[in-house]
Amino acid sequence: MNEKTEELRDIFTSVTDGEETITESQEDTRGSLERDERTDEERLESVVQQMRERYAFDTELTDDELITVAREFYDGRSDDAIAGGIGVDAEDVFEARMSLHLVGETDADEVDLAAIRDREEGDETLADEYDVSEAKIRRYRRVARAEDESRSANDRYRDEFDSILADAELSERMASDLREDGLEDATEGMETDVDF
Repeated sequence: MNEKTEELRDIFTSVTDGEETITESQEDTRGSLERDERTDEERLESVVQQMRERYAFDTELTDDELITVAREFYDGRSDDAIAGGIGVDAEDVFEARMSLHLVGETDADEVDLAAIRDREEGDETLADEYDVSEAKIRRYRRVARAEDESRSANDRYRDEFDSILADAELSERMASDLREDGLEDATEGMETDVDF
């Protein structure tokens, strides 16, 4: 053995209290990804609480109501429909969605957010330029701020919502499809119009 090998052997034996071999017990697990043992509800609560701590939410909604907003947003419900379900205004739901970085495809469909993001002109000037109301310009600027916040967090929170809510819907749909396919396979070739 050379000098370095002897040094390493000495270090090993001193760390292992003189044992010749070290065997780490292994666990037979399925798959290679680490599982999150929390329920979807616990994971949603965690995401909302983390976001509430990190950002100054402009919403009066409780954590449970914010979770409802997220769930129903992923179910494709409108702000008006969500608002009716939890007893608030649609504008409150919009602000809650923006606070949670849940920007929909139609939230800023009339303007280019990149074009207004850094403009210093007032709402009135931009409203005239884009031929929309000042309220719409304020809304678009809020959407742009939400997207900027999301990007600065590497879309971490949006990805977590996707993981919990979009994947759950996909899993449910796949399980339903599998059940239907299984029934189809099981009943293939069976006669259904049999008289006894």
